[in-house]
Amino acid sequence: MYYDFLMRNAEFFKKWSPKYDNGYFDKGYHKKNLEGIENETREGRIVKFGVLLKNDPSRIISMVELSNIIKGPFLSCFLGYMTDEKENSRGYTTEAIKKVIDYGFNEIKLHRIEANIIPYNAASIRVVEKLGFCLEGYSRNYLQINGKWEDHLHYVMLNNSLAL
Repeated sequence: MYYDFLMRNAEFFKKWSPKYDNGYFDKGYHKKNLEGIENETREGRIVKFGVLLKNDPSRIISMVELSNIIKGPFLSCFLGYMTDEKENSRGYTTEAIKKVIDYGFNEIKLHRIEANIIPYNAASIRVVEKLGFCLEGYSRNYLQINGKWEDHLHYVMLNNSLAL
């Protein structure tokens, strides 16, 4: 399912993703990637969720993750998500992110969740703003996307209910 999701959206995701490595379109490449995700999950550094439709649970329509989870006094992570091109603007990803935020704040006990978004990704900006993320800054040449350094907007949501 994961491989099919990535392959059917490869061209669509290209404009928002790091340049694809050699072997990206090979199933073995993604099997190894999933093994790495399993290791990071066991170590508590990432949680990744696949989003399925109730009426079609055999097809992933979105992925949402909390990555680079840092414990200790920081209690922070990055939010990442991608949605099937054909399922965009239907509210599925917003609903899934809301549940993942709840998981991050209430189960992992994170203090902050950060999202970095290319300024021209209006749909993604709408999602985080609708969910209550606050714009904290602008990062020049923040991340290589499709082989080019891209600026990003830095959004943050704080868990104000976390007891000290």
